Amino acid sequence: MSRARGGASAPKQLTVFMKKYDPPLAALAKAALAKMRKCVPGAMELVYDNYNALVIGFGPTARASEAVLSIALYPRWVNLFFLQGARLSDPHGLLQGEGSRVRRVLVRDAAVLDAPGVKALIAQAVAASPIPFPGPRRRHLVIKSVSARQRPRRPRPGRLKTP
Repeated sequence: MSRARGGASAPKQLTVFMKKYDPPLAALAKAALAKMRKCVPGAMELVYDNYNALVIGFGPTARASEAVLSIALYPRWVNLFFLQGARLSDPHGLLQGEGSRVRRVLVRDAAVLDAPGVKALIAQAVAASPIPFPGPRRRHLVIKSVSARQRPRRPRPGRLKTP
């Protein structure tokens, strides 16, 4: 496991980042991450505590440009992003978004990651990676960046409806 800024371990730092969110949303994100780790064993986990969201990317290396999947926490929801989702075959119409590259699946419950269609999309995204993913290896988490300025991590009453 990697070390984060200030000497704290990266997993401990990720826990601190998640504590900024409402407990039910943080629990949902933790459950989604656990399932992603089983779906993509050996992936490098790249953490960005950005202005808008907390993002955990999954890729074959520590280079952000090589990540193919990410889990993003917003104040009211969690998304599973497919960073090359526009290229994926989606016969069940599970992917949302109209951008030229990225598509997403809203994670209302971590069980969505167990759905056969979502598992197939994850496998397809990993298989389409130009850099092959290594086989199972010890979990490796890297804190890539932490923004000094951030939007509130807990929802304000009456603002931002769930997508």
